[in-house]
Formats: sequence, structure tokens, C-alpha cells
Amino acid sequence: MLLWSAPSPMTSPEPLRREELLDLLRARWRASYDLQLVQRRGRLYLQVMWGYLEQQSFPLTPEAYEERLEELVASLNGLGVAAQVRQWLQTTADRPRLGKALSLPLELPPGRASEFML
Repeated sequence: MLLWSAPSPMTSPEPLRREELLDLLRARWRASYDLQLVQRRGRLYLQVMWGYLEQQSFPLTPEAYEERLEELVASLNGLGVAAQVRQWLQTTADRPRLGKALSLPLELPPGRASEFML
């Protein structure tokens, strides 16, 4: 007898979409936090910054924020880490605090790190 199981979120080949990323942020923290890819000491990290779109002092317009997310999603999908990001955003218990971003060290598939980091 064969048992069927849904693919693990860590191995799902489904690309991440901007709308999904925004939904994940809002479901987890009820805010549209700023996200950045940061390279440090040969590693690549996704950082959830403490600033968010709903703040009056947030420096981006909603349109510019969506463009930034679109570019970020394209990078994450190109790096092959969409499932990893999706899983982390669904399960992390931490939250960004003023002056302290959350960091996800990305586990890049072989070959992808050298393509991205010059």
C-alpha cells in the first residue's frame, strides 16, 4: 500500500510570489516589514528589518515597497530558497525590534552561492 503525503514546505519547488510573501509577513506580524538580502563573511542572509510600510516614517511609497518585494522575490526564487524562506516565515517565533533585524542564513543549493556572490 502506498501512502501519499504532501511535499514538505522545505522541498516544494513552488516559486514564491510577492503577494504570498506579503501575506506571510502580515500573518506573522500584522505588518509589512522591509526585507533585505545581506551578504556577510561569504554567507547570504534574508533580513526582516524593523521598519514597515504602515509606519508614517517608512521611507518608501506602497508602490516602491511592492517593487522592492518583487525584486527580492525574483532573487529568492533564482537562488532556489523560496521554500526555505516560506517555512521560516511561517514558523519563526521571533519578531523584529527597533534596531535589531531578524536574520535567516540562507542555505543555497550548490553552485548558486558563487553565481550570486562576487
